[in-house]
Amino acid sequence: MDLKPFNSKISNFMKSGLVEEAQKLFDEMPHRNTVTYNAMIRGYFRNGFYENAMYLYNQMPARDTFSYNTMICGLMQYGDVEGAEKVFEKMECRDVVTWNSIISGYVDNEMVSDAMRVFDAMPSKDVVSWNLVIAGLVKVKEFGKAEELFRRMSERDVASWTIMVKAFLDAGKIVEAREFFDDMPLKDIQAWNTMINGYVQMKFIETAEGLFHKMPEKDCNSWSVMIDGFLSIKRTNDALRLFKEMPQKLQKIWNSIMLGFVRDGLVKEAHAILEKNPFSCTVSWTNIMIGYFNMGDVENAMKVFKLMSTRDTTAWNVAIFGLGENDHIEDGIKLFLKMKEDGLLIDEATFTSFLTLCSNLPSLNLGKQIHAEAIKVGIDFFISVGNGFVTMYSRCGNMDSALLEFNSMTCCDIISWNSIICGFAHHGHGEKAIEMFENMRLSTLKPNEITFVGVLSACSHAGLVERGKYYFKVMQNKYFLQPSKEHYTCVVDLLGKFGLLDEAMVILNRMSIDGLEVHASVWGALLGACRVHKNVLAAEIAGEKILELEPSNSGVYMILAEIFLASGRKEEAYNMWIRMKEKGVKKQPGCSWIESSVGGKVFLAGDKTHPEFNSISHVLGLMYLEMDIQNLLYVELSDEAIEGSYT
Repeated sequence: MDLKPFNSKISNFMKSGLVEEAQKLFDEMPHRNTVTYNAMIRGYFRNGFYENAMYLYNQMPARDTFSYNTMICGLMQYGDVEGAEKVFEKMECRDVVTWNSIISGYVDNEMVSDAMRVFDAMPSKDVVSWNLVIAGLVKVKEFGKAEELFRRMSERDVASWTIMVKAFLDAGKIVEAREFFDDMPLKDIQAWNTMINGYVQMKFIETAEGLFHKMPEKDCNSWSVMIDGFLSIKRTNDALRLFKEMPQKLQKIWNSIMLGFVRDGLVKEAHAILEKNPFSCTVSWTNIMIGYFNMGDVENAMKVFKLMSTRDTTAWNVAIFGLGENDHIEDGIKLFLKMKEDGLLIDEATFTSFLTLCSNLPSLNLGKQIHAEAIKVGIDFFISVGNGFVTMYSRCGNMDSALLEFNSMTCCDIISWNSIICGFAHHGHGEKAIEMFENMRLSTLKPNEITFVGVLSACSHAGLVERGKYYFKVMQNKYFLQPSKEHYTCVVDLLGKFGLLDEAMVILNRMSIDGLEVHASVWGALLGACRVHKNVLAAEIAGEKILELEPSNSGVYMILAEIFLASGRKEEAYNMWIRMKEKGVKKQPGCSWIESSVGGKVFLAGDKTHPEFNSISHVLGLMYLEMDIQNLLYVELSDEAIEGSYT
């Protein structure tokens, strides 16, 4: 019986990943030979069926050299070095492929010294043997030994030279790499790509471009590397030009180019290009949408979303998140509900995006409903979703629920810790925030800049001046984090609150000496402290500094006027009002949120455009009338009580 067609079919099934079909054919075969078993074992290893391969190997009635070599390669691939060594040791007859297989396995498992030991013991070596150990030495950065072996080679192929070119490139020796490249007697596409990629990685894009155009033959990788090089230095138009010249267009490269335009802020240009080309896909249009949202252009972002022929879950997630980030909370909520109605797949990113919206609402009702939904669909165990719930509860002031969610998380990352620490700090629970920070320090995670914003803010809320100073030093000296304007603001606020204005000024002076820009927020913290402690001179300095940076900041004019009035300097207070009027600066109206059974309502001071203004005015009028009656009754009763006390 001729088994060749059957063996060929098994091999093809395995190459295509059709393991069940190969198994079925193998089981139905009345006769099998060693080649049949070898094809099955090799296929099992190729498709990740390690145990099946082992079982069938042990069932083989007879084995040849190919059987042993297949097992050595497969076992090494799965990290079973000991098993591969046992197979190697049992072999009575080994060919050069056997030796090369064991060497390659050692190199892949980062056991280069063992690879060298076997290499030295080989009775005869071919060029592949030399290339394997040289590549292994390059992998562990033993470039000197690699070059020494290369010089000892009696015969070299293109791979030998390419390995050495890559070795010099990995060592940052681009001149030596180019010398080796130029000395190559024969160059294939891989050699050219390696050298061009080296230039691209080191930002020598013009040199890479010159070499690219000299290539006698190019593959997809050649074009991709060069286009990536142009994108890395923002030569986006050149990347687009090269893509148009590319014989075989790849969607992934096109998407990278469109993303390059977006990152360079050329969103409208990318949009126009997309509309004129046939290569657009959901990914490209989603990137355009992200670009518009980042610019704050919500209208165009949503136009793109609505005109997309197909939308995947990522596109919906981007739209929901983008609306939330640009304060279109209601639109974001409507879009989420629409997504659910349409029966689209909702993943952890959807929940995370929607929780960002809920975090900016005054009411927790919707957030709680989404929490229940997440538990129902079994998506609450994702770290990103858990972090979203902690952040939402924290921002809405429900720290008990935030802590409960935090403690229920199976795994916490830096975002989890920062959310709970900053949440406690923001709502005035300074001691609890510091307690959580100390717990974090006992874990394997290291605090970052955001963590210390929360910690320093907590110290300010709790009045822990010395502790705040200590943590400010710890941040710089132990964790080597450079203080930002937020950290300085917290420290100045901490010192200023407790009347240590001189120390606060020292901090500000140190910032200037270190060449750091003192932002308006830092001066604002000092101004707030001056207002409390009635330091008019420092308040005047801080206020003027803020107005230099933010001339339309109405709050600063108001505070300075108030401080001047309180200190009896009426003329300066009046001048501040005049100055404010001359610059056309208007006081921002107060805003109130009221939650009722039918949802939340927003009210601005002096706003008469609210749709229910007449009803509200009527109710307020009745309330004021009732208050007047109550006051009148109170006065009358008080008079009677006084008269009664004299009689």
